Amino acid sequence: MENDQYTQQDPARQYGQRDGQPVQQQEHPGHTGDMRPQPDHGERTYRGSGRLAGKRAVVTGGDSGIGRAVALAFAREGADVLISYLDEEEADAQQTLRLVADAGRRGVGMPGDITDEDHCKLLIERAVAELGGIDILANVAGYQMSQSDGLAGIDTAQLDRVFRTNIYAMFWLCKAAIPHLPAGGTIINTTSIQAYDPSPQLMDYAATKAAIVNVTKSLAANLADRGIRVNAVAPGAVWTPLIPATMPPEAVESFGDNSPIGRPGQPAELAPAYVFFASQESSFVTGEILGVTGGRPIS
Repeated sequence: MENDQYTQQDPARQYGQRDGQPVQQQEHPGHTGDMRPQPDHGERTYRGSGRLAGKRAVVTGGDSGIGRAVALAFAREGADVLISYLDEEEADAQQTLRLVADAGRRGVGMPGDITDEDHCKLLIERAVAELGGIDILANVAGYQMSQSDGLAGIDTAQLDRVFRTNIYAMFWLCKAAIPHLPAGGTIINTTSIQAYDPSPQLMDYAATKAAIVNVTKSLAANLADRGIRVNAVAPGAVWTPLIPATMPPEAVESFGDNSPIGRPGQPAELAPAYVFFASQESSFVTGEILGVTGGRPIS
């Protein structure tokens, strides 16, 4: 069944009969084209209505998954978009940029590793130079690596990579972007259901996602008098390349089964939350976390 997010339907069957994903595994960071089934980023369904007309956005992790869906939605709402991504994700990134161009907006790609502070600064500088400024910073990129042994399996190198990708980069990017954000500008962070209901095999990842909740609330209070709003989206299980690239095959097969809706979410189902926070429709909302979890509670 072809998905149409604007047609009323049973959400449990919106993407067809739920029977799990085929057993599969990829090397990190993973590639969209190798996933079965293919994720839905809203290519055929997302319809813009000018809510971000003339805005300039930075989306980290914009090559695939939630980041691609957000970049596509922002473009169809009228924003120009710079996406960041790892060098190995060039093919996926080019597809995202084609989607942005097809929406009639300017897309800029910047490869590199956001675990490097200088790269984060350069990323913001390039957005200012090529887009003429920044109105929206969407921190979507993240890193995880499942460890069946929990704490015993997490070495210092993994811990450092998880925190530098998920926490340090967010700090660096926000710090670099804030001087360029006008009143009415927005920062949208990405936390997770893991911040509220952590899985033992994702202990380090869950810790960073809990920290993002705290930083979002603190930064929102810090920037309110400047007219800059800061919010976060908390995804549940979402079908992106990160899943087959960081989880064992048996976990991939049953991924998303524990949500009340009974399936993983699709990136296209996350993008509207980012659009809401980026648009003037949420002008009285700051310091909030919006859960998009298929029914799993955040509290």
